[in-house]
Amino acid sequence: MKPALSPSKPSSIHPKCALISVSDKSGILDFAKALQENYDLMLLSTGGTYKHLKEGGLEVIEVSEHTGFPEIMDGRVKTLHPTIHGGILSLRDNEAHEKSMQQHGIRGIDMVITNLYPFIETIKSGKDYATCVENIDIGGPAMIRAAAKNHKFVSVITNPQDYDAVLSDLKKHDGAITYELRQSLAQKAFALTASYDSAITNWFAQQDEKNDYPETILSAGTLKQSLRYGENPHQSAAVYSDGSKRAGVLASTQHQGKELSYNNINDTDAAFELVSEFDAPTVAIIKHANPCGVATHDNIETAYDLALRCDPVSAFGGIIAVNRPVTTALAEKISKVFTEVIIAPSIENGALDALKAKKNLRILTTDSMADPSQPRRLIKSIAGGFLVQDADSGIVTQDMLEIVTKRKPSLQELEDMLFAFKVGKHVKSNAIIYAKDLATVGIGAGQMSRLDSARIAVSKSEFASKEAGIEETLTKGSVVASDAFFPFADGLIAAAEAGVTAVIQPGGSIRDDEVIAAADERDLAMVFTKMRHFRH
Repeated sequence: MKPALSPSKPSSIHPKCALISVSDKSGILDFAKALQENYDLMLLSTGGTYKHLKEGGLEVIEVSEHTGFPEIMDGRVKTLHPTIHGGILSLRDNEAHEKSMQQHGIRGIDMVITNLYPFIETIKSGKDYATCVENIDIGGPAMIRAAAKNHKFVSVITNPQDYDAVLSDLKKHDGAITYELRQSLAQKAFALTASYDSAITNWFAQQDEKNDYPETILSAGTLKQSLRYGENPHQSAAVYSDGSKRAGVLASTQHQGKELSYNNINDTDAAFELVSEFDAPTVAIIKHANPCGVATHDNIETAYDLALRCDPVSAFGGIIAVNRPVTTALAEKISKVFTEVIIAPSIENGALDALKAKKNLRILTTDSMADPSQPRRLIKSIAGGFLVQDADSGIVTQDMLEIVTKRKPSLQELEDMLFAFKVGKHVKSNAIIYAKDLATVGIGAGQMSRLDSARIAVSKSEFASKEAGIEETLTKGSVVASDAFFPFADGLIAAAEAGVTAVIQPGGSIRDDEVIAAADERDLAMVFTKMRHFRH
């Protein structure tokens, strides 16, 4: 049972004086005009906002005139004054407060309309340290917090998107603002200052190269969308944006289809991050955050065919990610298989027309691909706290490989091994990936035993081979990638029995010598990456 939000529900308040000081001036002139012309509010303002409103034909009193004290220190000090904060914080039903206001000539401020210096935008633009510091707002958060604390009597508006809601409430209640709206606006205000302080805190932490993980770490997000439910219908859910605008599902445009579910968003993110790893045309088909098939080819339609061939059964109801525009020919192929989501940088008009019959198919475009090398942090909730780590941006290149067997891999084997190992980054551990000609031909994911993953991948490949009418199992002549070392030779032997010719793995097991010997006995080429890609 939720506690009472207020011991006694305050009444609606008829505002008489509003203080306006905004960095984001979108919509402020029309909002202020409506307040003054319809409800006769006295308007106080500062600096650029004062000038903007004055030029717009409004009667505005500058804060320095109201306080009798000028703005000083290049505007660093302008609203930090008892006349301002006394007017915001005074309890209107407290006789001592009222007496103090009269004694010091303080007028009540019933509405605070403000948003903050663009600190986040400033640091994203790459400005120098001093400029970033100057864009740390002080007076704004102080006024916001004061008004939010005193929401019993004061309305605080921090988002231009709330202007219409305030005007609607005023109109509906004869010039008064209800307590319910004031309380809701106060919650948004505290959320804003918390996220603002979070951005500043994390930025300062980044300036200390010796302190990757500070004593306190803060994370903030803005509600993007309430979802129908979570992983299961009995779980509630929502999705939040961290403001980074990284190319992907949250920054995408949806062209058709019903609302994305929790699972759709999770799987689509996994799919898009995977194809973003590749420069060449690549298609990935994802189910439950694991790839069913991935392929790279000069022709994007052929890449799709090869990705689908890997596991056509699991692909049913999957997510398709493409790192090239979706062509009409590709759309026609996709339309033949039940698919939940397509995500790509763009889609041809003809392709959209070809998919219109699939009304429930969600089609998303991102305009660009995600940068797999971009540093970022991953947060995972656990009981009592959360785990934080850098995203796995490790990339293995050919010059990093150590050949540990008697036989050296061919150029084609090297290309397939690097392809398979890159796919393995996005497969749940224990991960085993068979690949041939830059296409997966068998994937074993999420098993407790690496040997089981190897066998499951072969089993799936055998079925896919029969479906494709291929006599030999697709793993014949393929390479195999393991996301971590083989603890025993049995996993490698199972892969050898499936027909692989080369192996890529991190190495580092105490039984590496046994595994290398097993590879040599079977004339396999094997390379060590010295980098693993666990994904839990």
